[in-house]
Amino acid sequence: MAREQLQVLNALDVAKTQWYHFTAIVIAGMGFFTDAYDLFCISLVTKLLGRIYYYQPGSDTPGALPSNVSSAVNGVAFCGTLSGQLFFGWLGDKMGRKRVYGMTLMTMVICSIACGLSFGKNPTAVMSTLCFFRFWLGFGIGGDYPLSATIMSEYANKKTRGAFIAAVFAMQGFGILAGGMVAIIISATFRAQFPAPAYEVDPAGSTVPQADYAWRIIVMFGAIPAALTYYWRMKMPETARYTALVAKNAKQAASDMAKVLEVELESEPEKIEKMSQEKGNDFGLFSTQFARRHGLHLLGTTTTWFLLDIAFYSQNLFQKDIFSAIGWIPKAKTMNALEEVFKIARAQTLIALCSTVPGYWFTVALIDKIGRFAIQLMGFFFMTVFMFALAIPYHHWTLPDNRIGFVVMYSLTFFFANFGPNATTFVVPAEIFPARLRSTCHGISAAAGKAGAIVGAFGFLYAADGIGVRKTLLILGVINFLGMIFTFLVPESKGKSLEEISGEGEQENGSPAESRQTAPV
Repeated sequence: MAREQLQVLNALDVAKTQWYHFTAIVIAGMGFFTDAYDLFCISLVTKLLGRIYYYQPGSDTPGALPSNVSSAVNGVAFCGTLSGQLFFGWLGDKMGRKRVYGMTLMTMVICSIACGLSFGKNPTAVMSTLCFFRFWLGFGIGGDYPLSATIMSEYANKKTRGAFIAAVFAMQGFGILAGGMVAIIISATFRAQFPAPAYEVDPAGSTVPQADYAWRIIVMFGAIPAALTYYWRMKMPETARYTALVAKNAKQAASDMAKVLEVELESEPEKIEKMSQEKGNDFGLFSTQFARRHGLHLLGTTTTWFLLDIAFYSQNLFQKDIFSAIGWIPKAKTMNALEEVFKIARAQTLIALCSTVPGYWFTVALIDKIGRFAIQLMGFFFMTVFMFALAIPYHHWTLPDNRIGFVVMYSLTFFFANFGPNATTFVVPAEIFPARLRSTCHGISAAAGKAGAIVGAFGFLYAADGIGVRKTLLILGVINFLGMIFTFLVPESKGKSLEEISGEGEQENGSPAESRQTAPV
């Protein structure tokens, strides 16, 4: 039986797109900007760290991070993110979205700066402190996933909610571009100021002492945009859905949203009182009622995100090989340290501009027209097709004449990941669960994704060495196909109110609320 919706929630659902929607996208999106910036620039910085701290006199090739150190530097942030998603997701439902939101941002800002201040000249000291702060940076970034998605979904209207949540996620694209551009500008500036010969000409002189400052500036720069949005994050009111449906404070919800929407709203405390007495919608995460109503949905959101991230993050491993194969990046020994940073940053920025970023914005433009389900299914389908098309005739693509074709196919896989499940797996968990469990369930789904990222980034690193690239690509094709199958567990949420999708707008059949109405007095 449908329950009458609160006026304040209805006002949010039918509100026209206004300025506050766009400010919310920027404020919520800055966490993702920092996330993408950090993940992107660390791959550039690890090359430079190898040259600075692991230079072997007399070696034919420049210094490189040992594989265990490289895995730690990259993997520790994933572990931090996974922990942060679970912890802050749960905390966002317990303490409120806004109160926890400031904590995650400050954690990210402080740890971004601390990463660049990793102290010592000894390789072990620098790498240990870098890994320590990257774990806590990941922890803060992890909290931003469930909170940003939940805040944006609870602020948005029914008609364009998908586009707004996807736009928050698409800020990652700008983070990637900013990471590339900052690395290009800083490496070019340092190269001009401190010229150095190529490694093969003068191994010791190819890495100037000032290069130690270059990587630190690149890493720390990501904190600036995030720090600038802290003030606005603190000024954002708590979402009306949390205040009204979880905290049960109707007056505060109406007052907050009246300011945001610039309309008069009734507080309707008697409706909140009535809803709090009904027992049909107060089940917990580990209850049989949750399993019956939302168990398959949670299975769908976790498995699809897990499978997607295995494929998405393992694709990144092949990037450097592809760039070298098509001649975008010369052999390391023919360049000095800062030149190498410049050339890798330039190549990765081009890939991002051509395939990664457009994919995000295709999703933003079309998600409320063709729906989440269709985009996710189509994305997984094309990722499967392109993976098999790369894997089955793999020898054909390795021939010099066909390398450009390989890069085009590879770029299309990234395009359909972003115009597909990479965006929709983030959007859907923020819409389909009840308000009091929304942040927790999004955190669980996102943590499953990061577990997939860890499998993708490390499992496939060894798989590619052990079984070869062709078989690895075939396995990734199968994983994408499984993602397509599990997509059928996820419901379509286009054009519906959050209460309608999650079942909070329904009274449970046979709940005490209805029993009271029908029982004889």
